[in-house]
Amino acid sequence: EVQLVESGGGSVQSGGSLRLSCVDSGDITSTPVMGWFRSGVGKFREGVAVIDSSGHTSYGTSVQGRFTISRDYAKKTLYLQMNSLQPGDTAMYYCAGQKFGESSTFFYLHNPSVFDIWGRGTQVTVSS
Repeated sequence: EVQLVESGGGSVQSGGSLRLSCVDSGDITSTPVMGWFRSGVGKFREGVAVIDSSGHTSYGTSVQGRFTISRDYAKKTLYLQMNSLQPGDTAMYYCAGQKFGESSTFFYLHNPSVFDIWGRGTQVTVSS
């Protein structure tokens, strides 16, 4: 059984950086598509970044150029490097996995409901 556990959240000032990690306690190859999503107070869940087994990626418009998603199969870990953080990035960040991965990363970025497995989240707070 796949379980996802996020870490790396915290409080930073505007312009700072954080790296989120998501450890897959199961078989990471069983989730060819993985992504990061976030939910801010009073906001809908938003796709941040998605990566597939071929390394293709898609990013949300607001984070393009500032965030980078990557995965290490040997460590069974998904990462999200976040640079130039802004107060608008404040949210709970969730890691998610999808077992089939037959669609584009763009599709998965905009359709979080198709993801099978979710972590519990890690809070990121950015102060101005």
